[in-house]
Amino acid sequence: MPEGPSIVILKDLVQGFTRKKILAATGNTKTDKAQLTGQKVIAFRSWGKHFLICLPKVTVRIHFLLFGSYNIDEQTKPNPRLHFKFAKGDLYFYACSVKLITEELNEVYDWTGDVMNDHWDAAKARRKLKAKPEMMVADALLDQDIFAGVGNIIKNEVLFRIRVHPESEVGALPPRKLTELIKEARNYSFDFLKWKKEFVLRKHWLAHAKSVCPRCHIPFIKVKHLGKAKRRAFFCDNCQILYAGVPA
Repeated sequence: MPEGPSIVILKDLVQGFTRKKILAATGNTKTDKAQLTGQKVIAFRSWGKHFLICLPKVTVRIHFLLFGSYNIDEQTKPNPRLHFKFAKGDLYFYACSVKLITEELNEVYDWTGDVMNDHWDAAKARRKLKAKPEMMVADALLDQDIFAGVGNIIKNEVLFRIRVHPESEVGALPPRKLTELIKEARNYSFDFLKWKKEFVLRKHWLAHAKSVCPRCHIPFIKVKHLGKAKRRAFFCDNCQILYAGVPA
């Protein structure tokens, strides 16, 4: 599943289609495509894992789910979910969710909750976390209402950075650790963006998909389905501290 930084990269790659007219909108999505033909792209935006194509009358929301992908100009897979034909170029989206948004985007999205957005509000994230003291930190990081754009790679890497066990409870974290959790969720997202652009992201993974802790030199614990989100977790049982027991 593409995480927030990958969606920001896509947004940057397609800027050449801004103000260009969609000559044809096709694909196997059940969403009404007819109304999209003939409209000009006003802007491309992103919110968390959502890629937004803003048109005069509607916004097209693309969510890549677990296996979605895209191509620019060249179709490399059969049966695109959505295909936009422009006078000079094409956009193809595969295995994704397509939704049309007619409301004002400011009414739909809280931009302060997007870790990649200039309006990110760390204080608001802290308030949301404090309202869910019994939530597992692994689930909290994947909660898109709190950390829009954070995915499983970022989750595993952030928790390793701050030395927190993924099964820790939010309310049991010392204030300093809660601050680190919020800060590193954003910091690592921008590190992810930089490394992804340089095609070296995997080289910088310290925990995700790794077998040995680089600090302790002992095997990582691997859990296939951790927490309510049931996502893969990689962590060190030695240097990542388990904080449990929410104060009454």
